[in-house]
Amino acid sequence: MDAVLEDPVAPAGAATRLAAFIDAHPRLFVLTGAGISTASGIPDYRNRDGGWKRTPPITLQVFVGDALARSRYWARSLVGCRRFGVARPNAAHHALAALERRGRVALLVTQNVDGLHEAAGHEAVVDLHGRLDRVRCLGCERRLPRAQFQRELERRNPDWLAVDALDAPDGDADLEGLAFERFVVPDCADCGGLLKPDVVFFGENVPRERFERATQALEEADAMLVVGSSLMVYSGYRFARAAAQARKPIAALNLGRTRADELLSLKVEADCAAVLGAL
Repeated sequence: MDAVLEDPVAPAGAATRLAAFIDAHPRLFVLTGAGISTASGIPDYRNRDGGWKRTPPITLQVFVGDALARSRYWARSLVGCRRFGVARPNAAHHALAALERRGRVALLVTQNVDGLHEAAGHEAVVDLHGRLDRVRCLGCERRLPRAQFQRELERRNPDWLAVDALDAPDGDADLEGLAFERFVVPDCADCGGLLKPDVVFFGENVPRERFERATQALEEADAMLVVGSSLMVYSGYRFARAAAQARKPIAALNLGRTRADELLSLKVEADCAAVLGAL
């Protein structure tokens, strides 16, 4: 690995090195993670060593099997969604969208669930872990807008409208010590099934069609660019491993360690929005 360390507040040198990598590889497979959205006000999960900053997210098994945990999840989401839903793309999202318009991005795969790449105008996007702006029924597969479900949560839980807390990643809020058992979570209006965010929880598989589309794009790309991801989650790391096995160069723009450090051709440790905005 040819590591490059840069000061996050002085991105010019980092941008030069990354620009040279991009110029040398006309068709990029881009993978993004939580670090690209922190400049939009959305907290991330991991520290610079790749460890958890907080309690790991809820698993599918707990969400389905524990009614109290499910109520706690939706109560925290009711609070966190208020600000998460108004987040806007930052310079990094816009820079990648501009690269796509120039024909330089074969496909962008994001591990994020915030929809900010699409909001920035990026068209060829695979939301690997789904989108938080939709809700899915685990029974009949009905989907509805998260905003509609938010209104229903608020209607059924008016006493929670005055509750506030610090933001946590992915529309969550740091809310503890309340009577979550009294929080009312509506079931599917069509079949009575459990409703969950239309995102991939821990313990849940990425839908095969998303994985296959990403895999094909990686095969057709000249190189891989990782932006704002530690790659600690296997669903993202496996693409870096596949690129390395195919002898495709990999560059990473990320603050801190990644799981694929030994596979990288170029590593830039700097703020994503500052560096990509400077390109």
